[in-house]
Amino acid sequence: MDDKQRIEQLRRELHEHNYKYYVLNQPSISDYDFDVLMHELQDLEKRHPELSDPNSPTQRVGSDLQTEFRQVAHKYPMLSLSNTYNEEDVREWYESVSKGLAGEPFEVCCELKYDGLSISLTYVDGQLVQAVTRGDGVQGDDVTQNVKTIQSIPLQTLPGSVPHEFEIRGEILMPWASFERLNAEREAAEEPLFANPRNAASGTLKSLDSRVVASRQLDAYLYYLLGEELPAEGHYENLEAARSWGFKISEGMKKVRTVEEILEYINYWDVERKNLPVATDGIVLKVNSLRQQRALGFTAKSPRWAIAYKFKAEREQTRLLEVTYQVGRTGAVTPVANMEPVQLAGTTVRRATLNNEDFIRSLDLHIGDMVYVEKGGEIIPKIVGVNIDERPIIAQPVQFIKRCPECGTPLVRYEGEAAWYCPNDAGCPPQIKGRIEHFIARKAMNIDSLGPETVDEYYRRGLIKNVADLYDIDVQQINGDGSRTKSAQRVVNGIAKSKEVPFERVVFALGIRFVGETSARLLARHFKSMDVLMEAGLEELQEVEGIGEVMAKSIISYFHNEENRQIVERLRGYGLQFALSAEQTAQQSDCLAGQSVVISGVFQHHSRDEYKLIIEQNGGKNVGSISGKTSFILAGDNMGPSKLEKAQKLGIRIVSEDEFLEMIDE
Repeated sequence: MDDKQRIEQLRRELHEHNYKYYVLNQPSISDYDFDVLMHELQDLEKRHPELSDPNSPTQRVGSDLQTEFRQVAHKYPMLSLSNTYNEEDVREWYESVSKGLAGEPFEVCCELKYDGLSISLTYVDGQLVQAVTRGDGVQGDDVTQNVKTIQSIPLQTLPGSVPHEFEIRGEILMPWASFERLNAEREAAEEPLFANPRNAASGTLKSLDSRVVASRQLDAYLYYLLGEELPAEGHYENLEAARSWGFKISEGMKKVRTVEEILEYINYWDVERKNLPVATDGIVLKVNSLRQQRALGFTAKSPRWAIAYKFKAEREQTRLLEVTYQVGRTGAVTPVANMEPVQLAGTTVRRATLNNEDFIRSLDLHIGDMVYVEKGGEIIPKIVGVNIDERPIIAQPVQFIKRCPECGTPLVRYEGEAAWYCPNDAGCPPQIKGRIEHFIARKAMNIDSLGPETVDEYYRRGLIKNVADLYDIDVQQINGDGSRTKSAQRVVNGIAKSKEVPFERVVFALGIRFVGETSARLLARHFKSMDVLMEAGLEELQEVEGIGEVMAKSIISYFHNEENRQIVERLRGYGLQFALSAEQTAQQSDCLAGQSVVISGVFQHHSRDEYKLIIEQNGGKNVGSISGKTSFILAGDNMGPSKLEKAQKLGIRIVSEDEFLEMIDE
């Protein structure tokens, strides 16, 4: 692979990781691994200026924009900081500052780098008037109402002399105690766990219900003051003034003058941070003088007067006691390492995921091994290595099980799959309950009066053994001893109401292996009825965009299973929607057939999700990023400047909301 190909590959990967981190809040690699890729790309771009691209990940700040909130432009752009992981880079930064100031003496303000969601707070006459997330650095989401529920953020400053208008920036955090309590509640309800406190804080702050935000006890640390009438010429001094106004400023902040003092600060907090009530992932170094900051200026992406030193992921050693196995909704069997308890990144760790059999073999894992455990961004930690020197003589290799731990059925491994599966989907309890929980979920049949605990209770009582049994339940069966008539009636009403759910969500609710929400929608639109879908052959299924051979075979296998067909027929008899409605069929056309559409901005007439639906109904394909294959961009207000620039560079047509609606003749 030559340098040009590597640059293009790195850009694709980093764009994808940025999207997962800032938009989906689902990071798939650690911060350290991300920065290694970023540094490699930066070095390659320096060597090849002829391959420069204004939309390269090295030139932009990641985005967390959400359409549910009003978007607001930042008065002062919120840029990210350059990251480093070693002393040598810290020394180089210090020398570059000294050189940029022509040898003039300077002070450095050392601060803890809190791992949360960046926020900008604006105050006028001492009153909080606006709270905006970082977004793409140019504009962000207005989350003022949610921020007002955070106790540590003052709604008005303390009495005293404050500027008429100022902006203060910081980090919204979820303390470890709140995080562990929240995940314990979610685990008890069999809901997905948050990966880390940052994701939990971000997901909470983006909630459309401010009551949820209030209940989760978020915290905030402020670290940067901006405005036209600041009280001092020093960054440290301004934050001390803000502390006196009632803002929560870190007690760990310190002014130093030498590299040695900086490194002492870093080494101290690399250990002491483990005792803090909130997550930190590094140290921020800033030239203290605002005059000197202005003299040093900015690069395209970050200030020259500041840098972030990132701590490496914590690693600890502990003993592997046993490997147990969990069975999921689809029958996938996941091995879990059970270990002697060890303190890691603020929590006590006893379990770690082992992914699959291939992962276990790659580690040559033995029972009794001393293993290295990291928590790099994951709440379920990972075993990253084995201390072979401390392996007991009698230690036996971990052998992946051959039979399902729940029902005893021999496991199977499908071609192209890393996981082993229990094929007994009709008789394996975790799969049965998992499919029922999937069936009632919000994006499926949306039976919100039921939850995982209720499903488990009904299963144990023998009321339900599959999804069709839900429609046979009556109030008397649920009520039992007569103490919960009202809740029983809500359940029955919720189940009855689910019969109105449209056909495409019924297809998704069936829980066919590999068929996700989007695939179900495409299948429903293509085949239009359950009868046609059930009889579709391999070639017919693969004609649908996005349906490959593996998924097609899974669909055929599902409908060829006699028990599944009986369940489907029972659901038909109960009155579920088994075909597209006349209205949906009338809305379908092929006027966008073969066209790939990117949606960007905020819209007046429909939400983004509604526009995605409209595009698919008219034969078009939704794509997330702009390329030479993009047919046009459906652009609302506040379209991202980087997308606009790339569209102009590639000659991609920009279509306004009204033009688009005319195009499809709504």
